[in-house]
Amino acid sequence: MNRRISNLFIVTTVALVGLIAMTTYWQVWARGSLEARQANVRVVYRDLAIDRGSIVTADGIVLAESKPSRLDGRRVYTRTYPEGGLAAQLVGYSSLLAGRSGLERSLDPELSGSTSDLAGIRNAFDRMKGDTVRGDDVILRLSAAGQQEAMDQLEQLGVRGSVVVLDPSTGGLLVMASTPTFNPNTGLEEALANPASPLLNRATQGLYPPGSTFKVVTAASALDSEAVTVDQQFPGPACIQTGGQELCNFRNRAYGPHDFGYALVHSINTTFAEVGLTLGQQQLEETMRDFGFFKRIPWDYPPEQTLPSGIFNRRGNLVPFDTPVDVARLAIGQERLLATPLQMAEVAAAVANGGQLVEPQPVQEVRAPDGSVVRRPQPVYLGRAMTTETAATLRQLMKDVVDDGTGAAANVAGLDVAGKTGTAETGRDGKNDAWFIGFAPADAPRFAFAVLVENTDGTGGDVAAPIAANVLRALTEPAS
Repeated sequence: MNRRISNLFIVTTVALVGLIAMTTYWQVWARGSLEARQANVRVVYRDLAIDRGSIVTADGIVLAESKPSRLDGRRVYTRTYPEGGLAAQLVGYSSLLAGRSGLERSLDPELSGSTSDLAGIRNAFDRMKGDTVRGDDVILRLSAAGQQEAMDQLEQLGVRGSVVVLDPSTGGLLVMASTPTFNPNTGLEEALANPASPLLNRATQGLYPPGSTFKVVTAASALDSEAVTVDQQFPGPACIQTGGQELCNFRNRAYGPHDFGYALVHSINTTFAEVGLTLGQQQLEETMRDFGFFKRIPWDYPPEQTLPSGIFNRRGNLVPFDTPVDVARLAIGQERLLATPLQMAEVAAAVANGGQLVEPQPVQEVRAPDGSVVRRPQPVYLGRAMTTETAATLRQLMKDVVDDGTGAAANVAGLDVAGKTGTAETGRDGKNDAWFIGFAPADAPRFAFAVLVENTDGTGGDVAAPIAANVLRALTEPAS
């Protein structure tokens, strides 16, 4: 009798363990594949029953919200985007057919009320009972006024491009514009078929040669390592021979004797090529790593929608650190160097805040349905890109770029602007990628920015700098 009971116990135990294992498999490991099936009606109804939280700008403009309706006698919610394409790539979309992207994806736990805290656990029970779950609202740091001006400026020119503005002290994301854009309410299928790639967030996924804006990184490396001094003299010929090829200044201009500070203000290629050769590849690449190159910028956004900046091979992969490069051309922002506008805004922000690299912060606060604040992100510093002394020197030199150099078109009355222009060759006849990066006010920066215009006949000073000026005006003018 005892033997039979023992055998029954063993069989029962094995069956119970098997049941637990299978249940765990289907609820944990296989959950994603089950929920990915569009035919899973239960999951569809579950998602439609969630009243996702709203996404709102810092100045109160609703970018995403859920609207109630009836379906098969049930109360359901559909996602709408009142401002259409204003910040479509940043906000992204939440769609039963297309999935999620942008902040709709990275902030899904808060927006859907499925966080791992007590409120999320309570919501999980409500879902099981079939009750409506209300997600948290997300208040962004984004300025609707600044975002609208950036979009208007790019769209009026009819160009593909991007504008990014950060608060250099906190990393707060004030503007992230990308053109062309799309309307997430109606235009996903059309956007997918559009050869201009409007779904692409050019601020984070667009890779471009940064041109002379990269001279800020080269200058930081040179001054920090004491490879040069600000008043060190250079000959300033129109062209030099390096790597078996001729490297020339813009429009083959010869500058004559000048110091290093003058070379940055007037963007002299031959001088920065010489400085790059003096620095060497290892030193310059170490500084690049300190600025965040060669890895994805960490921030509250889907990692696959943020590309790293760095030196790339022809297959589109980052090259290993021991790969020989033409350091003279790397120092002037060419070679195989590619960067995103977000990365170059990070460069400007590091100069503006005294040398610290700060993580971009899109979220100002997360509010529960009752209005209480459940999360308020704090600044996250990622390391030091340069010394405070070097940052102070570059702040003055970049101010001189706007006051007396190539960035004069970025002048804003009553606001001291500091910056650096860039005009990068694309390999297409007469076409450049035009850049302007910088910060303002120069002495107490509140805005650090990067402007990129693709495939233009103009220069960074002619095309990108005026866009920066207009966006800065929108950010500083009182709301009407």
